[in-house]
Amino acid sequence: MKTIALLGSTGSIGRQSLEVAETLGLTVTALTANRSVELLEAQCRKFRPRLAVCMDPAAAGELKLRLADTGIRVAGGMEGLLEAAALDGTDVVLTAVMGMVGLRPTLAALELGRRVALANKETLVCAGELVMETARRCGGEVVPVDSEHSAIFQCLQGCRDRGEIRRLILTASGGPFFGKKREELEGVTVEQALRHPNWSMGAKITVDSATMMNKGLEVIEAMRLYEMPLEKISVVIHRESIIHSLVEYCDNAILAQLGSADMRLPIQYALTWPERTCGPAAPLDLLNCPPLTFAPPDEENFPCLALAKAAARTGGTATAILSGANEAAVGDFLAGKIGFGEIVRRVARAMDAVPAVQSPTLDEILAADAAARRAAGG
Repeated sequence: MKTIALLGSTGSIGRQSLEVAETLGLTVTALTANRSVELLEAQCRKFRPRLAVCMDPAAAGELKLRLADTGIRVAGGMEGLLEAAALDGTDVVLTAVMGMVGLRPTLAALELGRRVALANKETLVCAGELVMETARRCGGEVVPVDSEHSAIFQCLQGCRDRGEIRRLILTASGGPFFGKKREELEGVTVEQALRHPNWSMGAKITVDSATMMNKGLEVIEAMRLYEMPLEKISVVIHRESIIHSLVEYCDNAILAQLGSADMRLPIQYALTWPERTCGPAAPLDLLNCPPLTFAPPDEENFPCLALAKAAARTGGTATAILSGANEAAVGDFLAGKIGFGEIVRRVARAMDAVPAVQSPTLDEILAADAAARRAAGG
């Protein structure tokens, strides 16, 4: 049986990952959160990890007091997160933290030759080449948790030669504002943006789905994960979220992965691959599916996708600038400081203001992220 360290256990992906771990009978070695002390305490008492981490120092202090009777060691900050990723006796590190905070722990796990079940977009978007090179050099594995990349990963299992691939096709639901014009989106509220038609996700990724930035980030991820040029990656709107993504081969065959809108399936596959086993994900009832529809993405009214492609073409730290600026702008939107339409304008402003560095080091990537966040601020 595998043992897992779960980074970001109190978020949407983290909670579902623990459901999968419980079903599979996996041992949890470490759990981490930002500051959700009460929920993290409950998870620790149930799964009994050796280590619990809160990124927030005050929350770490409170958690230590709460768990004093358990023997579970408590740590805080980035040092604690890195310790959780490198904890002895861990087979898989599931990275479900949000934002650039996931990059250094991912690298730490890969440097030890471990499997990283990756649910953190920013890691590959900002430093994908560095991450994949580290995995190759140290014998680690990166297995995607995102439903779209898990679908592609599954459709590639029978691929003998990447030269057989014509293109990767990422599906997108279109979010809650599909079909809207740009001027109609200026005044939408946070509540409206968080009303995703198919998926129950965290706030940041749900807003990214509404702007289509999420799909732009996934295009960049696909380039890194599968070593594919931008020209071989397509996006298609598929409102029903039943086909999670597809691979088109040179002989015109297209393989697709279908399933219910249930993240527990890609989470489980990332943990058990190359094996499959029974799990908690809901089955897909083909006889009661709605008709499957497809449409091209609207980059004129949802320009975040075009911005992401532009960053991919530039390369280097351009993708880190895109990601950092977007994370800052979405945070301000969720806090009620800016309107929905201002998100893309702030990202574009940061991309213009911060110069991209080619073949960056880790420090240069982190610096570009920080500069982008400042440039995207008010």
